[in-house]
Amino acid sequence: MIKGVIFDFDGLLVDTESIWYEAYKEAMLDRYSVEIELAKYSGCIGTSDEGLYEYFCELTGQAVTYEEIEGLAAKKYREKMKTPVLREGVIEYLEEARKSGLRIGLASSSSRKWVEEYLTRLHTTEYFEVINTKDDVRKVKPDPELYVKTLEDLGLQPSEAIVFEDSLNGLAAAKRAGIYCVVVPNDVTRDLAFEGYGCRLESMKEKELGEVIENVTD
Repeated sequence: MIKGVIFDFDGLLVDTESIWYEAYKEAMLDRYSVEIELAKYSGCIGTSDEGLYEYFCELTGQAVTYEEIEGLAAKKYREKMKTPVLREGVIEYLEEARKSGLRIGLASSSSRKWVEEYLTRLHTTEYFEVINTKDDVRKVKPDPELYVKTLEDLGLQPSEAIVFEDSLNGLAAAKRAGIYCVVVPNDVTRDLAFEGYGCRLESMKEKELGEVIENVTD
């Protein structure tokens, strides 16, 4: 029996990932005159930035300064993401989960400051009983530690929860933790080779939460 739901944050609740892709793409073009490949970039989503900067170094054939590119990209990101919005169906899922008495958690490879700032601006903090970020674990996704800790904090067994993810790294983390996973890709991750998920949605508007739970656990 499903007793709880756990959500990723970036790219799933708010499509920050598509904006970051455009920001990094412009920053790398401006500074190094190189084009980022979407397929390469999308494989780095949902985990630490280490893989992304290894790709940048490979792409340019030189050492890319993390602080420089991050600063340039962050400036462009702020210009583009002035008014964040939830992805379609997110608030309906949160409301349905709460009304159904499900425990609600959030597990993100981003920082707590980043996540909580957005949740505050979007007036959604109150929905989450547990919030775990990279600040709370030793390893982020695709390692399962974030999900294992969130399960423990919610008092749930792996078979009693469903995870919602948008990236390959997130899906891998959920599977390694032994949790059912629903993938809801965004524009940046849509063409990734997702495998082994319980259900795939184009958006949470596609099906009600109860129907998704029933489909995944059948």
